[in-house]
Amino acid sequence: MTALPPTAQQLVDGELVGAGDGTTYPILNPATGAEIGRAPDATAADVEGAIAAARRAFDESGWSTDVELRVRCLRQLHRALLDHADAFRALTTAEVGMPGFMMGAAGFDVPVDGLGWVTDLVESYEFETDLGVAAPMGIPSRRTVRREPVGVVAAITPWNVPTQINLAKVGPALAAGCTVVLKPAPDTPWLACELGRLVAEHTDLPPGVFNVVTPRSNEVAGLLATDPRVDMVSFTGSTATGRSIMAAAAPTLKRVFLELGGKSAAIVLDDADLASAAGATAFTACIHAGQGCAITTRLVVPRERYDEAVRVAAATMETIGAKDPADPGAICGPLISRAQRDRVEAYLRLAVEEGGRFATGGRVIDQAGFWVEPTVIAGLDNSSRLAQEEIFGPVLVVIAHDGDDDAVRIANDSAYGLSGSVESGSLERARAVAARIRTGTIAVNGGVWFSPDAPFGGYKQSGIGREMGVAGFEEYLETKTIAEPA
Repeated sequence: MTALPPTAQQLVDGELVGAGDGTTYPILNPATGAEIGRAPDATAADVEGAIAAARRAFDESGWSTDVELRVRCLRQLHRALLDHADAFRALTTAEVGMPGFMMGAAGFDVPVDGLGWVTDLVESYEFETDLGVAAPMGIPSRRTVRREPVGVVAAITPWNVPTQINLAKVGPALAAGCTVVLKPAPDTPWLACELGRLVAEHTDLPPGVFNVVTPRSNEVAGLLATDPRVDMVSFTGSTATGRSIMAAAAPTLKRVFLELGGKSAAIVLDDADLASAAGATAFTACIHAGQGCAITTRLVVPRERYDEAVRVAAATMETIGAKDPADPGAICGPLISRAQRDRVEAYLRLAVEEGGRFATGGRVIDQAGFWVEPTVIAGLDNSSRLAQEEIFGPVLVVIAHDGDDDAVRIANDSAYGLSGSVESGSLERARAVAARIRTGTIAVNGGVWFSPDAPFGGYKQSGIGREMGVAGFEEYLETKTIAEPA
């Protein structure tokens, strides 16, 4: 069994430190509910110190202008992550409850590959564009467009896929020349602290360029959104919290990036292989106990084959079950916390109140840790709260449609617009339906969009801006136009 990394510590101005007042809080293994470590409970002074260090590093060091230094440091971090991969993976399973099979994707490999990808990008990126000579108002001028780092970035990340989201923010921000204060979720502080330790011990990043603080208090964390020394807040999490961050950042008109919730629809058209599509969607809804914002949690199927789709989805989930994330065969592990389990359980009660029925699952699993049975809900339409609200658990709602137009209507009848999928026996037909779905990503006939070079983000209340890809890198750049005499 791989040993877990050293004790979690914050990184502030180049130093690994505890909380200013010495307080800590427990880190729990969601599969067992047992304490596996403790994290520093950052004080307001700790957060302010990290902001001050990031501001000083941006304003006074050469980080923002020295591309060669940035490339060297990011390559060092990439190498350190690969060298410590086993410990990172073990910590991810222990702290997050993430099944091991996900380490080859969002759990570890893809985000680490993404760090390498963005480092390659910045090495060849054209930060200046020559617009040539023009004579506006009769004055001959040579114009240049320059891309410059936005400044100090507060990166606020959730608990569901910490390494993916931490690196999807930190990598591009550092590559762009920004300095960063990373604030992880209190449920998963250790992975962020381990990233900070690798930076401190294995890279040449100047002090203050990258900082990690781990407050449990929302009030203390809120300083990152209100402090005028912070130029940008990059947040991933719930739509409700995103609204609060946007409001808190408004008085200082910070740039705000938001990657928020989803209630994505998997549309199955009447000429598709229903069994394959329904089974695949049920499998997806079980991954990491459904704790993914882009997971398809509405299965939208032809009305005349509704009962068949429900049976296939239920049988798939029963085969998968909920297993210890350390089990090599685990797909659906535990929920992250007691609070999240209670939230999902409340939605299961609501499903019955709304007139739904459980084709499988529907109950909390009575064992140590935070477990819910993989669940298929039938008998509800798209107006139900179960079909409209993000549950963030292994819960799939099956909804009937009456043709392509109706399927599009159902998919778009949502406050969210993050992801989705379309399955058809005709690629042309699937493409035509996908083109009408208002989401930031969509899979057509089994295509996979998740990759470091592919922008990810949502329409409507699923967020503002894009993460990953060139678009994700450019979120951390300002645009300056310069005119000189020609």
